[in-house]
Amino acid sequence: MVVILIAAVVLVLAWPALKDARNKRQMTRTMNNTRELYLAGFHMATDGAASKHVNYKWPGDYTVGVATLADYSSKLVQNGYLKPDDVERILSAPGANCSVKTSESMPVAVSLSGRSALKIYKIKSTDPSTAIFAASTNYVYDTDLAATAAPFGDKGFVIMRKGGDAGVYKKNQATTAGWANAAEFQAKIGRLPSATDGSVAAGDDGSVLVAPQ
Repeated sequence: MVVILIAAVVLVLAWPALKDARNKRQMTRTMNNTRELYLAGFHMATDGAASKHVNYKWPGDYTVGVATLADYSSKLVQNGYLKPDDVERILSAPGANCSVKTSESMPVAVSLSGRSALKIYKIKSTDPSTAIFAASTNYVYDTDLAATAAPFGDKGFVIMRKGGDAGVYKKNQATTAGWANAAEFQAKIGRLPSATDGSVAAGDDGSVLVAPQ
């Protein structure tokens, strides 16, 4: 009985650390998924720049036909950079399950339902490496995390930048208040597409592809 009681006390004391470790593990998995999505987008845009192919671009470089996350996912699938099953896995996380369906007609079109764990920013080839390519959907630029926002609430968030570097961040790093100044915030978290140096304003400013919520 004493052993059981001691084990229970140890479990209670260790629970916060175990929960934090689980959250960090889930966010790291999402970061890896985000990197996979980025690599697909990067290779498509790079191949497009080399071949001048009008259908291989960064999200913000499409002048028509790419206004939603489903539209961009369709491009990645049509051009062979991702498979539909990959898209569904990448866009899902705890509390944010995204389902993918594909059309029977050609070229294949992807439709999304449920809730996406990731959002993609409309970056262009002219944007610098610090521009944000993708983020977990609980994050809104330079805005405090909401405890109820999927997928991670206010436990933390994920950022993937155009230059290829990604990170898992704590809630106190979500705004400029968590950094020395706006320049450091832009360098570490990233900048919105087409933003100027030192220009930071709260909100995504319409720069995100429309995704299922």
